[in-house]
Amino acid sequence: MVVYLLRRSVTMALTLLAISALVFIVIKLPPGDYLSNQIDELRAQGDAAAAAKAEFLRQQYGLDRPVWEQYLAWIGFMPGPNGWSGLLQGDWGWSFEFQRPVNEVVGSALGLTIVVNIATVLFIHLVAIPIAIYSATRQYSFGDYAATLIGYLGLATPNFLLALILLFYLNRWFGVSIGGMMDPKYANAAMSMDKLQSIASHLVAPVIVIGLSGTAAMIRRMRANLLDELQKQYTVTARAKGMRPLPALLKYPFRMALNPFVADIGNLLPHLVSGSVLVSLVLSLPTVGPVLLQALKQQDQYLAGFILMFVAVLTVIGMLISDLLLAALDPRIRFGKRG
Repeated sequence: MVVYLLRRSVTMALTLLAISALVFIVIKLPPGDYLSNQIDELRAQGDAAAAAKAEFLRQQYGLDRPVWEQYLAWIGFMPGPNGWSGLLQGDWGWSFEFQRPVNEVVGSALGLTIVVNIATVLFIHLVAIPIAIYSATRQYSFGDYAATLIGYLGLATPNFLLALILLFYLNRWFGVSIGGMMDPKYANAAMSMDKLQSIASHLVAPVIVIGLSGTAAMIRRMRANLLDELQKQYTVTARAKGMRPLPALLKYPFRMALNPFVADIGNLLPHLVSGSVLVSLVLSLPTVGPVLLQALKQQDQYLAGFILMFVAVLTVIGMLISDLLLAALDPRIRFGKRG
């Protein structure tokens, strides 16, 4: 296990290095950058002093250097205009649009994004698995048809549309505002039990909206996998030998049917971040999705680059977690040499 973790750590580091290069290249593909565009706009307006200041900032942050030098300085492999101050040194860069360090722009948003994602993943699994088990073990029953209908509705309903519907009707019928992640009075307050309760109450709506399509898809896939496993010879043999139905279901077919979903944990986390951008805009959620969208539109390269690297880190960590869970779930999977 130790050797495997060391090997995976090296692989994860190399993967993140390759992703960082691709992220930086993609961000730099459009011509210009935030400051260059600002300089052109100021010059067109005849504001020479402001344009000179923007040009000074462009040189100060090394945006006049070749792309490969900008990349190495951003990562921290070579000194930049401010010395050794890249991602490896804990410097996330400077947001030109917000005129603040990146860590101040996304600091609270990162924590809220992680909270929303973890809550959504738990919601998907806690809701989808019992429904899928019930549907598979009672095939063609009324409950099975109801679960199928819910699944199709969940897959067909855009999450941003559901967010708009909830936002409007909950406020109209019950006078409840589900926008944001907490009541406005707690925005700048220190963490307390009242603030935690406010966050928890506001967390319900975005978790349901973001997780609905994933829950519906998991119900359909889990049901299909379980039906396939229940027809296999080892399940029939276990029942023929007198094993009780519930242990026979949970010990073998359920574990095998769960494998694809555990393997998808690494893909689920970044998908939730990218797929919740519209929901975050509709519900005014202070997550990194809207910030990333704005940074990409404005070519705020260090802000966009860091958020994309944050999503990449979520992906590789999710992949590692899924591999460890698969080894614990399936006895056929072992960490070791093949041969």
